[in-house]
Parts: sequence; structure tokens; C-alpha cells
Amino acid sequence: MSPFSQTPSGCYVFDTAIGPVGISWNHRGVTAIQLPDKTPAETLERILEKSRATLSDPPAAIRKIAARIQRSLEGVKVDFHSIPLDMESMTPFDRRVYDAARRIGPGKTATYGELAALAGSPGAARAVGAAMGKNPFPLLIPCHRVVAAGNKPGGFSAYGGQQTKARLLALEGVDLPCPSPANKSKRPSAAKARAVPGDGGLPFDWDAAVAILSSKDRRLARLIERCPAVRLETLALRNPYDSLAKAIVYQQLNGRAAATIFGRVCALGKRRRLPRPRALLEISDEKLRGAGLSRAKLAALRDLAAKTLDGTVPSHARLLGMSDEEIVERLSAIRGIGRWTVQMMLMFRLGRPDVLPVDDYGVRKGFERWYGLDSPPTPKELAAFGERWKPFRSVASWYMWRALELPVSV
Repeated sequence: MSPFSQTPSGCYVFDTAIGPVGISWNHRGVTAIQLPDKTPAETLERILEKSRATLSDPPAAIRKIAARIQRSLEGVKVDFHSIPLDMESMTPFDRRVYDAARRIGPGKTATYGELAALAGSPGAARAVGAAMGKNPFPLLIPCHRVVAAGNKPGGFSAYGGQQTKARLLALEGVDLPCPSPANKSKRPSAAKARAVPGDGGLPFDWDAAVAILSSKDRRLARLIERCPAVRLETLALRNPYDSLAKAIVYQQLNGRAAATIFGRVCALGKRRRLPRPRALLEISDEKLRGAGLSRAKLAALRDLAAKTLDGTVPSHARLLGMSDEEIVERLSAIRGIGRWTVQMMLMFRLGRPDVLPVDDYGVRKGFERWYGLDSPPTPKELAAFGERWKPFRSVASWYMWRALELPVSV
């Protein structure tokens, strides 16, 4: 018997690492998924429109699905194949396409032509594209894993288009080809952090910041002209504890290994979510080490939990009212959390406009390349030069990372 057989229809919106996601259901199963839209209000509006249902307290089965979606959007590989979907009103062709798409696992892609063959309709790539375009179950029917010939992104109907598609694939360890040469130095990925104009994810005016920087630094202005379609985007920060715990686990590991370990740590908590500070302190060292944590990271997580409970780690609301330096000073007191980690939170979680991570190798290397130096500037030299970039040093830093992705002649 389906877990939904006695369940009245409804819809629900829940937080994820990339923003609020909507889900609706009826007695047959899930009826729709809504990925984050331009604003949380528009996400809610879209799921209400799709489902024609009312907001409801989700039953246990839906809460479990929501938790699985949350884990997947944190980079954990999750299999959604067993989730019941209501496809009763769909054409037989669309059902075959969606069933075939569900067999494309995390970290894999298929072209529209390959999916057509999997669905038993070779040569129907165009019709498969149309089916993917109206897919009501993104993530559960992984249309983001369906790409155009040559591994090109192809279309994506969710808000953000191809950038959102690239971001979802990047969470699974799949990088779509980029027209500019790749650089393997450690830096935030443009594919993961690109935003469309008017995204609203920043607390400052990006276009105004770019115009001011261009007027202050002609060489930077030329770099900005070479990168017209990219801009920094922030990820949702639900609370500092969650973000810092993930940062600790991910340190010095590749994305896949870190995601696996983080998923195991989350599995030790209620509903397979990261254990709350008090609960984490009560988990034995043996269990945490069994999840794959090193002794140093175990100690750092315990220190984070203790400092969250004693108030050293401020709440999200208090964090928003603190200066950059106050946040750096408070959070750097946590074992395993250094100035660079906090600066990345300031830039990519809080959207602070005037952060210059002078110790970041990618920023220094990008500066060396774009400004024609023989070696990277020292942190002190970069800090002195960066005075001219105030009050938008975060934006200038973003373009230093981008400089490593472009061919340049100086």
C-alpha cells in the first residue's frame, strides 16, 4: 500500500541549501516540485499554482522526502527512484521518458537522444526535450542530468536556467564544459556561484559596485568587460552552526569524499539532519570517528557545538547586525575555523560587499596574472592595493578568481 493512500492533498515549502523548495502531494504520491524561484514568495506562489492545493502540515512521508531533497542539495548522493509520483494524467510517452530519466543516477548525465533511446523511442530527442521542459518533478525526475549533444547544458526551465542546471550538476560532481580554459587552482567555481541579473540574492547593487570599481581601476574595468555575464551569488545561511560544521567537514577533502562524510554525520541526527549542538556533544567519539571524521575535525565540531551553546557563535539574527571584523573575531575563536573560512561565509553566505581575503591563493594568483606581475603579491601588498577597491572589495576579489579562467595578454 502506498504511504499516501490515506493522505489528503496539500503542499509545503521547506528550506534547503539553495533556497526554499516547494512540494505538493495527493493520495497517489508527489504531484509537483518547485525549485527556488526569484524570491521565497514566488516559490510559494508557483507551488500553489502548480498543485491547486492549500498549504498543509506535511505528513511523515512528505517530511522524509523533504529531508532527502535537503541532503541532495547539500551534495549528498540520494536515490529518489522509489518515491511515488502521480503521473496518472500524463501521456504514455511522457511517462516512459520520466521513468527512463529516473534511471540516470547522481553524478551521471545523458543526452536527449540517449534518453529517447532509453525510453524506447530512438530519434525522438526533440519530443524528449519537450517532456523535460514541462517536467513537474525536478530533482525527483532529474531533468538537470539531461544535456545536449557534446555535453552542452541544453535548456532548463527552472529559475536561473542553465546556471541553475550547472549548479545542481556541480553538487553531484559534474562540471559542464566552459568556453574559457579551466584552471585547477583552488577557488570558488563560477558555475556554482553565477547568478542571473536581478537575482536579488545580494544585499547591495552589483551593477553600481561594478561601475564604481571600473571608475577607480582601469585594469580591473577591462577584466569586468571580459566577464559581462557572471556575478557573485549568495547561498542561504540558515544558521552559522550548520554552515561552519559543513566547512569543518569539507576542509582539505574533495567534494565527493566530504559530502559522503558529512552525510554520515547528518545520519547520526534526528531525521538524518546535522545533530544539534547539544545532541552532537552527546554522540560518542566512536560513532563520529566511524562517520569518517579525523580526530582534529571531531575536536573542531565538538568545540563548535560547545561555543554555539555558550553564545560565542551568534544566532543568525545577531550575525546580521555585526560588522565583518566582529564576525571574524568571534568565529575565528572556534577550533578549526580560520580567518579565510569566515571570510568565505561573509562573502558567499551573507553577501558582505567589502571583504578582501588577502591570504587566498586564488585571489593573489589572479591579481598576479591580470596585473602582469612576476609573482603573487604578499597579503600585505594586496591589502594596500585593495584600498582603492573599497567599499566593494568582495566584488574585486570575485573578479580576481575569474581572471584565472580567462586567456589574458598584459
